[in-house]
Amino acid sequence: MKKVLMTLLVFLASVFSFGQIVQADDHYLRVGMEAAYAPFNWTQDDKSNGAVPIEGTTQYANGYDVQIAKKIADDMGKELLVVKTSWTGLIPALTSGKIDMIIAGMSPTEERKLEIAFSESYYTSEPVVVVSADGKYANATSIADFAGAKVTAQQGVWHVNLLTQLLEANIQTPMGDFSQMRQALLSGVIDAYISERPEAMTAETANSTFKMLTLDPGFEVAESDAAIAVGLRKDDARIVQVNDTISKMTHDEQVALMDDMISKQPMEKNNSGEEPSFFSQVLNIFTKNWKQFLRGTGMTLLISIVGTVVGTLIGLLIGVFRTAPKAANKALALAQKCLGWFLNVYIEIFRGTPMIVQSMVIYYGTAQAFGINIDRTLAAIFIVSINTGAYMSEIVRGGIFAVDKGQFEAATALGFTHGQTMRKIVLPQVIRNILPATGNEFVINIKDTSVLNVISVVELYFSGNTVATQTYQYFQTFTVIAIIYFILTFTVTRILRAIEKRMDVDTYTTGANQMQIEEVPHV
Repeated sequence: MKKVLMTLLVFLASVFSFGQIVQADDHYLRVGMEAAYAPFNWTQDDKSNGAVPIEGTTQYANGYDVQIAKKIADDMGKELLVVKTSWTGLIPALTSGKIDMIIAGMSPTEERKLEIAFSESYYTSEPVVVVSADGKYANATSIADFAGAKVTAQQGVWHVNLLTQLLEANIQTPMGDFSQMRQALLSGVIDAYISERPEAMTAETANSTFKMLTLDPGFEVAESDAAIAVGLRKDDARIVQVNDTISKMTHDEQVALMDDMISKQPMEKNNSGEEPSFFSQVLNIFTKNWKQFLRGTGMTLLISIVGTVVGTLIGLLIGVFRTAPKAANKALALAQKCLGWFLNVYIEIFRGTPMIVQSMVIYYGTAQAFGINIDRTLAAIFIVSINTGAYMSEIVRGGIFAVDKGQFEAATALGFTHGQTMRKIVLPQVIRNILPATGNEFVINIKDTSVLNVISVVELYFSGNTVATQTYQYFQTFTVIAIIYFILTFTVTRILRAIEKRMDVDTYTTGANQMQIEEVPHV
């Protein structure tokens, strides 16, 4: 037990100490973006067309935002490094010091200005509407033509404010990103979504089932919404250098650069007259992108395996402690009680809050509040481990209480200490009894790693979503992801059942009168 405890202490200490290696290097300019919002930014497998590396991966980012970031980095004498982060994680990543700037097609809205500072505009967007080319609203020309239409926009961006101008439309709940909205439009869940001209042109070019509409009369847009600017921390003096770089570009140069990026973005057009079968498309996506899927799968397995093992050890330690008898010494009894209260708070918090919230608080919150800069992979393992530990502690406690009380009494009569009783008599039975629940936690962890994209962890779901934004074949891509998840969980389930079967030997039973005690101390 002491060895297990020391292992856990070393693990927890390494998370915080090793995290310092990701402290921002003066040699790099770390820029945050989704790398999944073409033509502003996207992910590709090589450095062609001026692409730059994505931190922590073997992939590269390119697009209009990347080229602007390169100009800024060159003027500062730094090397550009892209930090791939989900949209909701960009501002927390900036304010916590994980990145130096946000260059991700972000508009300087009044709400965002309360949190961060913005540079001068480096592009001005024009709002448009994307519909199905063969849908009911394909010929709409004005806002009034969308009466009764199911329309949405991306959550957290200025497009959401435009929904209120569609007075007769059936406004839908805003969605997380453009890939979700495109998928919803393809499936008929929505009739249209609000976008910007570059993104809409990309969608229309990549897939002939999409159609971009420029409305007249159109949307009334505030200048601060239509503009796109670089986001920096409020105390960052480099905003002067950023504005100086942006001022060197004329409007015509901005338009020319955007057109160039639209022509260079990697995408598979779907305009052929003969449509391949669904399964042929699925196979084609997997064949061309298997490296991305493999990398994401490897990260998912690493986090879920280590997190489950460490979490189970945490649960065993807590379970043993919470069932220990009260100490005779008053000081030790008080310390035992205080630690019990702390463990109860820990268990209730981590069982009662979503893992995605825990991820944001632990990864970004610790950096912003305490200056602790944790490596994202270690942070992910730590988050999954302590989350699993909270659940496993209750499972272990139930497993201990399920052991017949007569066994505890017999061990006490034979002179066993509480630790000996647990190690030699109770825990072997508990481990066997909780094995199915442990396997269930493992399966849950495999699936729950998908929320870790908010802290820039490129796991299976994040990798697959990137492929979907490149191919515009959402059903096919997510079918591949679903198959991989199923293979992982099915394999894990079968392995654990084989282990359970192997442990079900004739000489082992949980009955108090039938259990064989290997070592009996002299009394």
